[in-house]
Amino acid sequence: MSTKNLAVNSTVLLSHTSQNYKRDRVLNTKSDITQPNIFHKYTEKYNNSRQKIIILNIFLFTIGIGILSIQQSIAQVTGPGVKWHPGHYYELVGQGNKGDSWYLNNVYNELQQTPALKGVVIRFRWGELETSTPNVYDFSAVADRLSELSSLKKRLIVLIETKSNTPDVENTLVPSYAKSAIYEGAIYPYDASDSRSGYGTKLWNANVRWRLTRLVRELGKQFNSHPYFEGIGFSESATGKPATPLTSAQVDSFYANLLTLNKELKTSFPNSLTFQYLNYPRKILGSFIDIFKQKGIALGNPDVFLDDPGLSFPGTKYSPPGVYTYYPKLSGTIPLVVQVENANYLNTRHDNTGYQPTVGELFAFAKDNLDVNYLFWTRTPGFYTKVLELLNYNSQRISNTGGLRFACPTTYSSCLEN
Repeated sequence: MSTKNLAVNSTVLLSHTSQNYKRDRVLNTKSDITQPNIFHKYTEKYNNSRQKIIILNIFLFTIGIGILSIQQSIAQVTGPGVKWHPGHYYELVGQGNKGDSWYLNNVYNELQQTPALKGVVIRFRWGELETSTPNVYDFSAVADRLSELSSLKKRLIVLIETKSNTPDVENTLVPSYAKSAIYEGAIYPYDASDSRSGYGTKLWNANVRWRLTRLVRELGKQFNSHPYFEGIGFSESATGKPATPLTSAQVDSFYANLLTLNKELKTSFPNSLTFQYLNYPRKILGSFIDIFKQKGIALGNPDVFLDDPGLSFPGTKYSPPGVYTYYPKLSGTIPLVVQVENANYLNTRHDNTGYQPTVGELFAFAKDNLDVNYLFWTRTPGFYTKVLELLNYNSQRISNTGGLRFACPTTYSSCLEN
């Protein structure tokens, strides 16, 4: 049962039992005065039964208050400060798996057996969170996973996918109503001739941006104050290679709207980690990071490629530097996040001309070269057991962050560590 449903049920219980209690008190008073003598021999038995019912109602009323107070105590993160629980997080892969009980039970068992794992990152799409009716949202999957993780004292981070290449992406990236003309169909195909082909969201469209703004605000109302809701962010900034090339105006609007959405995300989640996966184009990195420093938004990246020339590009007077060069400079200033994706387990370079790294090398690069606070490990078959083995080494188990940077970022007013 989700936290929200439990709180609602508790309220119903309180209302029901208190009404019964009042009704029984009225009946008791009335019957004591007007009960006919013909029923006198049943009076004692009758009154005893009513007293038992009254006692039961009082008991249920007390339990109801207890349940409601517990639920209310869960949602107490308010005021200044940001939840701060850096470390290693498990990232689920496969869209269907996040609702599969067998899969989730395995994940939860692994979480409990691996203290260095602080929680789980789950990917959601706009089309999974808003129904075919505008402004009608379905956050039940988020609430259920959050409730389950809270019971394990583990935390949830949500990654909103604005681009993906999984088989079902065309039908789930956006809600069906957004495929109408005023949203320009809302999605675009990219890399059509490549094995990594997929669909992205038309963020250059102002109506798309507004609908995503509404979504972010509603999510913030529901989850920002929950102590086990650690954070939320957007997937990579790269557009891929659209099947129909974008105009310069579309490109400019795309990134202006993406930056606006990041500001809105921070406004809607003032007590939570918010982040953006930045990789390309390199020319927008500096302007985004300037805003991140002002707002306390985390710099994220979707890959750990040990020797990728684009991500590690040092920069020249003619070409801006790659995103990895910003990480060490920002250590301690804003939160730093990185994801180990499936491709990172296979090769040290995006073009597959490098070598296959060990999970130890991936960890060392993220920790020592990027100085990250949060490291998201995708639970990729064939590799996640090696990740679990690494995280259960004593050097990771004895550290509160599994060996990653813990210091509270200076852009935060304070860090909420409980």
